[in-house]
Amino acid sequence: MDLFALPPLTLLLDSTYSALLSLSTALEPVAGSVSAALAVMLVTVGVRAALIPVGVSQARAEQMRARLAPRLRALQQRHGRDRERLQRETMALYRNEQASPLAGCLPLIVQAAVVGVLYTLFLRPEIAGHPNMLLAHDLFGARLGDSLLAAIGAGLDVQTAVVWAVVLVLIVVVADITRRVFRPQVPAEGPLATPGMLGTMNALHYLTAVFALFVPLAAALYLVITVTWTLAQRWVLRRRYPLPAA
Repeated sequence: MDLFALPPLTLLLDSTYSALLSLSTALEPVAGSVSAALAVMLVTVGVRAALIPVGVSQARAEQMRARLAPRLRALQQRHGRDRERLQRETMALYRNEQASPLAGCLPLIVQAAVVGVLYTLFLRPEIAGHPNMLLAHDLFGARLGDSLLAAIGAGLDVQTAVVWAVVLVLIVVVADITRRVFRPQVPAEGPLATPGMLGTMNALHYLTAVFALFVPLAAALYLVITVTWTLAQRWVLRRRYPLPAA
């Protein structure tokens, strides 16, 4: 089923296409052939700037979860065999603290929606019945509508290879810095403290780079900007809302 065949989503996709194409056209006298790529990056910055208040809420929620973690572990030890009692006590704890276990999820949902729209926008030859002119744009020779795998299948040229190499290296470097700076707080004992689980948690930081292999270059540019923004924002907010000592 094509979700974007639904009238509201068709209108959303067409509106996004029109806005991005208009921005690209406005930037063309300054940016030339990279105007569409620059438009994608500016839209990304605009989206992340609009989400700053939500990011603050996410940081406060992370601080709250870290503060409640010892009490949650105590509840699990006390009522681990009674799942219904454990759930009631957990919800009561969050209610007494005026908190929500789902706090901070909105940024992830919004970002996933933006990537989904960009992915669809640069994947379709037609948008709402008219040709997708954005697919004719490129970034230093690499087509914005092609994924790395598609470019390899079509015969990877040097310019495209260099553009994708820079994109992937940036994502991996940011992921590695994030992994080192924001190590998860885990108990000294338990399933989360096993080497296998710790290795899995570290590997999750690099999933964005894997995902970037399959999306059009335009969506990959969004990922570069958003992971870099996320790293900087988390660093600033962690200083403002520090986590309690493990």
